[in-house]
Amino acid sequence: MSGVGPVEPGQGTRAWDSTPPPPRHRPRLEPPARVFARHRRATLASLTAAAVLAGAGYLYATRPERPAPAPPPYPSQVTALTYLNPQVRTPGTGKRNFRFDALLSVESGPEVTMIRISQPYAGLSVTSSPRTPFRTKAGSPRKITITLRVTECGKVPQGAGLPFLDVTLRNTRAIQTHSFILGPRYAQDLSGALQVACSNDSR
Repeated sequence: MSGVGPVEPGQGTRAWDSTPPPPRHRPRLEPPARVFARHRRATLASLTAAAVLAGAGYLYATRPERPAPAPPPYPSQVTALTYLNPQVRTPGTGKRNFRFDALLSVESGPEVTMIRISQPYAGLSVTSSPRTPFRTKAGSPRKITITLRVTECGKVPQGAGLPFLDVTLRNTRAIQTHSFILGPRYAQDLSGALQVACSNDSR
């Protein structure tokens, strides 16, 4: 081998770079105060929203419970049956019938259904017009006609002191049977009707 000149690198070799690579730049950390100042609005908005949500959650969790709505009244507490007057007897009605008008009224609450009407004397039967069952709304009194028919004179009282009617009522709260005393005028009219109905019958 002869001659002068640079030595050629052999196969599979490479030259070293004489200049070192530039140092990596590490980002400079800013002080927290400067970061907060730059993002002040966003940070305050986030903190405010978090505080509002926390307050709302606390108020919701500690809110007073609403009391349960009061149940409707029992039908007998709000229903009244008032005696009005006896109906004039017309030919063909028979002397064994005593027919009178009454007023059924409901003071408040849901509508009341009159399911059944009866009376305590075995010798009398009772019907009504309109026929049961029928409904009556609060604030809308309903006039009804009640007919008592003597079926057996031996089982009716000679003098009805405090006669009453048993009425079965229903509303959304309960079903009740209530005894309505219709007053002294009803007692007098009923006693007179019974005496007329059974005047010719032996007891």
